Amino acid sequence: MPKPDGGRRGPLRVTAYACRVQKRVWASIAGLAGFLVVAASQLALVVTPVMLVLSTLPGAAVLRIGLPVCIATVGVMGYATWRALHLRRPEPVGIPVTRTDAPELWSLLDGAAGVAGTRAPDRLTIVADAAVKVIERTRLLGLAGGHRDLYLGLPLLQAWDTARLKAAVAHEIGHFSPRGGRLAPIAYRGRIAVGRVVPRIPRRNPAGPLLRAYARFYRRVDAPFSAAQELQADLIAAEYAGAGAAAAVLRDLPALDGMLRIFHAEYLGPGWQAGHVPEDVFGGFLRMLAARAEEVAVLRAREVLRAGEPAAPSRWDTHPARADRLAALAALAALPGSATPAEDSSSAEAPAALELIPDLPGLGRALQTVAFPAQGRTAVGWDEFFGAARVVEMEREAEVALTALSRVAGNPIATAADVLDLAAEGRLPELAESVFPDLSADETASRIADLVTLLLALAALRSGAARWRHSWTGTAELVAPDGAHLNLGELAALAVDPATVATVRERLTALGIDVSAGPATGVAQPRAEVVGGVVNLLVDGARTDVLVVDTGLVLVPGLPRSQNGSAKRRLAEFAAADIPRRTAIAPESRFVAYADVAGATQVKRRSWDIRLRDGATLSVRAAFDSGELPGGWTAWDEAVAFLSRTR
Repeated sequence: MPKPDGGRRGPLRVTAYACRVQKRVWASIAGLAGFLVVAASQLALVVTPVMLVLSTLPGAAVLRIGLPVCIATVGVMGYATWRALHLRRPEPVGIPVTRTDAPELWSLLDGAAGVAGTRAPDRLTIVADAAVKVIERTRLLGLAGGHRDLYLGLPLLQAWDTARLKAAVAHEIGHFSPRGGRLAPIAYRGRIAVGRVVPRIPRRNPAGPLLRAYARFYRRVDAPFSAAQELQADLIAAEYAGAGAAAAVLRDLPALDGMLRIFHAEYLGPGWQAGHVPEDVFGGFLRMLAARAEEVAVLRAREVLRAGEPAAPSRWDTHPARADRLAALAALAALPGSATPAEDSSSAEAPAALELIPDLPGLGRALQTVAFPAQGRTAVGWDEFFGAARVVEMEREAEVALTALSRVAGNPIATAADVLDLAAEGRLPELAESVFPDLSADETASRIADLVTLLLALAALRSGAARWRHSWTGTAELVAPDGAHLNLGELAALAVDPATVATVRERLTALGIDVSAGPATGVAQPRAEVVGGVVNLLVDGARTDVLVVDTGLVLVPGLPRSQNGSAKRRLAEFAAADIPRRTAIAPESRFVAYADVAGATQVKRRSWDIRLRDGATLSVRAAFDSGELPGGWTAWDEAVAFLSRTR
C-alpha cells in the first residue's frame, strides 16, 4: 500500500511505484512457475540416465529389464513428485447459506467484491471458528483458479457489528483484487497453495529435499509482494468499511479468538468429555461474552499493547507486522480529504447478525449438529451440563484417592461411609501418612480434610441433597436444592476427629445426605481425555500403539509393518471414538491405569520399564518406524515422568 504523501502523488512517483509492484508480481509468478520446472527437472534427471542405459541394451533385454527398472526409478520418482505437489483441498465443516437464506449478508459480500474489483464468492459457509477466510479450489499450485468459497465464523456474527464484518470480509476478498496487477490474484493463490503443500511433504519423500529447498528461495522472492498485497487488502477493507473498522478487526480478532479458546477449554470441554453436550453451544458462547465483557475489554487492550511487539508468525504467514498495518490504517484515516470513512467502530457493540441473518439461533443449532455432533452424548441444558462435568471431575479425583487408600488399608474403600469408618477407628491419619510419606503432619491433615470434603460433596450430589450452581463469571458453588449455601468443609474438619464422627453422621443425615451412596449404576462411563498418541512402539516385544489419556495408558495392538501407513489414521480414529466404537476398532486393546503403576524407569534413550503394582513389568521401547500423533512424544515423556515420581 503506498505511503500517504499529503493526499497526492506526482505522476512520476505513481508510475515508479506501479513499476515496482509489477516487478514484484512478475517475480512472484516466476517463482511460482519455478516449482513446476523444478519438479519436471528432477524427474528428467531420473528419466534421462535410465533411457540412456536402456538404449544400449538389445531389444529382448529392454523388455525384460527395462520395465522393472522404469517402475523402480521413474515410476517411484514420478509418484513421489505427484504426492509432494498434490494439494489436499480443505473442507471446513459448516452450514451453507444461500442468497435466498440471507440476502443482506450476500449483499455485503457483493459490495466487498465490487470495491476489490473481483468476483464475489461462489459459496458462503458459516463455520464454528472465530475466523473469516476465502478458499479457492485451484490447480497447478494456484496458476489456474476455480470455485471460490468464503467461510465466515458464527462467533463473528454474534459479537461484531456490521462495520467490522464488512472490513474482515473485504480484506479476505481483497486478496484476489487485481489492483496490484492482473497477475496479483494468481500470486496470492499460488502462495497459499505452496504454503499448504510444502509443509506436508513427508521427510522420506525422495522428491522432497529439492522442492523444500526451492520453497525457501520462493519465499524470499515472494515476500516483498506478499507484504504489499496484505497492505493492499487492508486498504480495500478501509475503503469499504472505514479505517477505524479495519483497525478494530486487527485488534479485536485475536481477543475474540482467545475468548473462544477459553470457552472451549473451561466451559465446553469438561462436560463434553463427561459424555454430555449443551443444547445450545453457540448460545452459551454468547452468554459468556456478555457475562465476561470486562475480560474481553482487557484482552482487546492487551492486543493493542502487543501490536508493537515483534510477532512470531508461522513460516508461511503472509501478513506484515500488525503494528505496521495499524500505522498504515491510522495514516490513511488522517489524510485530509480522504474519502475513506475514518470513524472508529471499536466502541460499537451491536452485533450485525440480527440484520444479516434472519434466524441466527436456528443457524447456530444447525451448525452445532455438524460442528459438534453428539455421537451418543446426552443433550442437556447448560446448568445440568456444568454440573455433570464437575461431578465427573470429582469422581475421578475420588477414585484415585480411594484406590490409594484401599491399597494401604488392604481392603476396598469406596464411599464416604468407608472413610468415616476409618476416621472413627482412628486409622485415617495413619493410612494417609502411608500414602503421602514425604508430607509433613499439617500437610497430611490438609489432604485428609480435602478428601473428606470431596467425598461428602459427592455423597450429597448422589443423594439429591445438593446441586452445582454455575456462574459464567466465577467458580461454581455447591448449594442445597433450595439454593442455600452448603458448608461441607466444616463437617469434614469435624470428621477427622474420631470423637466427633458420630456427630457428623447425625448432621449429614439431617441434611438428607446418604454417606454410603455410590456412583449411579447403568450410566455410561465418560471417555478419558486424550493427551497424545504414539504408534509402532514395542511393548513386551509386540508392536503396539499407545494412547496417552489423563487417567492412564491405552495399549492398542499395532498393525503389521505392511500396513504401517494406516497406523496413525487408525489411532486417531480410535482416540476420537466413543467406548463402543473403540472396542470395534481394536477389541484387544488394554487399559493401564496410572493408579495401577508402581513406577517407571528409563532404561535407554528410547526404552522404558513400567512396573505394575501386581509385580508385572511392561518393557516399552521405540522402533525405527515409531511415529506420533500431534504432541504424542511430549505426552509420552510427561506420562513417564509422572509415573517415575512418588505418587
